[in-house]
Amino acid sequence: MTKMDFSNINKATTQSYNEQKNMIKRVFKGQSVLCSNCNQTLLLKLPVPKQPASVSGIYCKKGCTDIELDMEQIN
Repeated sequence: MTKMDFSNINKATTQSYNEQKNMIKRVFKGQSVLCSNCNQTLLLKLPVPKQPASVSGIYCKKGCTDIELDMEQIN
């Protein structure tokens, strides 16, 4: 039985995760971050008070980047 080598997949996944995490940090700091596909500025949508179904996240106007964040309004 041969062993499968997942090291390349694991490396790519880790790199992608870290890039996305750093991008989210930059957006939360208020820095201008561009979508990697369409080069439009990414927008941050925060939860709306008294609307529990509102979706919060980071996205571009074209929809290339659409990251849903699990957040809740703090009063």
